[in-house]
Amino acid sequence: MTTFSIDSENAITRYDSAAGVPEGAAVFATEEQLDALAQHWPGARLVNVWNGIPGVEPVRKFTSRTVAARRIWAALQPGGSEKPAKEPSKPARKKGRGAAKPAGTKTEHVIALLRRPNGATLQALMSATGWQAHSIRGFISAQLGKRMGLRVKSFTRAGERVYKIRS
Repeated sequence: MTTFSIDSENAITRYDSAAGVPEGAAVFATEEQLDALAQHWPGARLVNVWNGIPGVEPVRKFTSRTVAARRIWAALQPGGSEKPAKEPSKPARKKGRGAAKPAGTKTEHVIALLRRPNGATLQALMSATGWQAHSIRGFISAQLGKRMGLRVKSFTRAGERVYKIRS
């Protein structure tokens, strides 16, 4: 039976038998045993264990210790995927209308759109962020205008509301 150990450095070692496992290491041979160990560990340790597995996509946190144990166990299995199935407790987010999401925050994306020579229409901002019109207007007023001190010009072009950052 394959046995695994996790040392104090959070490195996982695989053993073909229980013989040779160093003393003081956390030992497990089943997903249930790993889950039992994980219930007593801080979340940061589970993140460090996961991020130390070669070929997996690094994470910053897990939704629970049980989810962490399940994903770690799946990654340790022969042919284990580097991206285990999505956590069942989290509903899948709805995707946009097929448009690729830009890198960075929505604030950065909105500012980039408003810095264009012709500015950005209210509809374009709504499509880019997924926000409703009143949320866009509030964001421009509060976040960009008041907090960031940007001067945003609002005008109508061809019957459509357009916003642009003044230079």
